[in-house]
Amino acid sequence: MSYVITPPPVAALPVRGSDDLFPVHRIYCVGRNYAAHAIEMGHDPNKEPPFFFQKNPDNLLVGQDFPYPPMSSDVHHEIEMVVALKSGGKNIPVESAMEHVYGYAVGLDMTRRDLQGKAKDLGRPWEVGKAFEHSAPCTALVPASEIGHPSQGAVWLKINGETKQEGDLNQLIWKVPEMIAFLSELFELKAGDLIMSGTPSGVGPVKRGDQLHGFVEGVGELKLGVV
Repeated sequence: MSYVITPPPVAALPVRGSDDLFPVHRIYCVGRNYAAHAIEMGHDPNKEPPFFFQKNPDNLLVGQDFPYPPMSSDVHHEIEMVVALKSGGKNIPVESAMEHVYGYAVGLDMTRRDLQGKAKDLGRPWEVGKAFEHSAPCTALVPASEIGHPSQGAVWLKINGETKQEGDLNQLIWKVPEMIAFLSELFELKAGDLIMSGTPSGVGPVKRGDQLHGFVEGVGELKLGVV
């Protein structure tokens, strides 16, 4: 059987220390998963269950500068730890959730904040603000077999050497096992799924010419320019 059009290439992330690639199935993003960020966005973190939105696998950007997107004049940075799943399922118990984790990466949830804000005001979905081309810069994956499962450690982002975001993995409201368990009640998780775990406070705009340097302790660092 043949296809009526040429299938697009499989979206994938490199794996540190390997020539093999990690094929990406879906990208789930956890919203407002640091209390300080929830507050800066005008929400009470003590009253909200976790919620999720998605980016597309081909939104990933690896080893390249971030091209400033069209239709926006207010693009924000959001630094995050990325969790990669090697297996999935439905209704995964919290106690066994980490058995499904392949590894971790450092990622950016780039956001057209002005378009997202308009969508919020109109009660519309966020895709125009979140799921645009190149909106998910990411490092190579680091297998959990090498680094374990980071649950604490510094998370920060600098722009042109100045610290803009700063937090710690231990400040996540919903921890990685809880994210996986909760997501698996809503979706059937699959091998190849990525979870962007949320961002600390301090999100803000980028402009062309900026140099971004993101860091997650125990995982790695992400450096790229805005062009």
